[in-house]
Amino acid sequence: MSTLKVTAPYDQSVIKELPLQTSEEMNVMLDKAYRLFKDRSQWLPKYRRIEILENIARLMSERSDELIRTSAQEGGKPWVDTKAEMDRAINGVKLAIENIGNHKGEEVPMGQTKASMNRMAFTFREPIGVVASISAFNHPINLIIHQTIPAIAVGSPVIIKPAPTTPLTCILLNEIYKEAGLPDGWCETLICDNDVAQELVTSPKVNFFSFIGSAKVGWYLRSQLAPGTRCALEHGGAAPVIVEPDADIDAMIPSLVKGGFYHAGQVCVSVQRVFVHESIMEEVSEKMVEAVTKLNVSDPLSPETEVGPLILPKEVDRVEEWVNEAVEQGAELLIGGKRISDSCYEPTVLLNPSAESKVSQLEIFGPVVCLYSYSDMDEAIQRANDIPYHFQSAIFTKNIDQAMKAVHHLDASAVMINDHTAFRVDWMPFAGRDESGLGIGSIPHTMHDVSREKMMVIKTG
Repeated sequence: MSTLKVTAPYDQSVIKELPLQTSEEMNVMLDKAYRLFKDRSQWLPKYRRIEILENIARLMSERSDELIRTSAQEGGKPWVDTKAEMDRAINGVKLAIENIGNHKGEEVPMGQTKASMNRMAFTFREPIGVVASISAFNHPINLIIHQTIPAIAVGSPVIIKPAPTTPLTCILLNEIYKEAGLPDGWCETLICDNDVAQELVTSPKVNFFSFIGSAKVGWYLRSQLAPGTRCALEHGGAAPVIVEPDADIDAMIPSLVKGGFYHAGQVCVSVQRVFVHESIMEEVSEKMVEAVTKLNVSDPLSPETEVGPLILPKEVDRVEEWVNEAVEQGAELLIGGKRISDSCYEPTVLLNPSAESKVSQLEIFGPVVCLYSYSDMDEAIQRANDIPYHFQSAIFTKNIDQAMKAVHHLDASAVMINDHTAFRVDWMPFAGRDESGLGIGSIPHTMHDVSREKMMVIKTG
């Protein structure tokens, strides 16, 4: 039997070994979910779904420390940040409960034409069907919530495949779902290899596919979906920040450091490319280095740790290669630039990497921030837009005209003004555009995605 070894990123110790589920086991799971959806007598009424979700939120709160420890150990995110993620996840369940009442249709006007006289029409929403979700490692609690709870809330059965590096949090959450009263088959965890995962998501029995992960994999799987299967894809970015001469530098630096080095930069909207006006570059770079020097890189289970490990040693190798390449191509290394261990890399700041360097062209997904000087804001916007990945962005300025110019001209799904690019709350639209994704993520938006509209027309005379 094939197995999956789950290891702690910080020290590579084996936490647990899990059996990999086979194609046959996956199909049993899928068939069960499909039968539940097709048999309307099995559908969970709205009040029952609310009861279950309320129980889930309560149990997550009661077992919070267990979830935080499991997630931090297998995912490597520092304890303090994992606790914040835990709070968000519980709030996400509460958001789903709140939005069940708003999950409704509307009246469709009739009578505007002779043919539509003597009719009334109304829409309402039904569950879309079986949801297949493939998740990422970097937020093991909150991503699972986002990819399962909306489906549960609207009554769609869901099968979730967690990242192979962080399956234990997902398994624990699904145990909580069952303890909360969710009947068997409505949410199941699939621990499998990539071939079995592809067989799942491309099945004609799947009505909706949710994916969080690399663009290469996401776009490929989308191309293989069965006719009629809808999808949402969330990929990465290389988030740009523009810093104007009038920015409040002292207030900005902690924000940039948090946005750039949170979870060792392993966040799809992590601060990566910071375009700083040449008149203040010296001050910004000096204060950035001063702040980064103070970051505590250590064991994620320690409450004092601010930056933890990368998820796998090969990612440390990759980040090291990219930084070395940037320096060889002319970037100035302001701080960092070395591996601390097989799992940890120094928080690093590069000055003026070439536009052709990987750190300028691709998502770093590591603890590296790049500073670029510019003389004109139009130039900064053009350089910020000059890659195919567009997610969240930011500008720091006190000038409302310059702020609004950035809002209108940056290729991004969101522009933060005087805040870092990684800001998010779970009810706001959250989406990559262009090669960074498809669809809009948030608890309410996903509830809409995993349901569909039906209309009834009544002839009254």
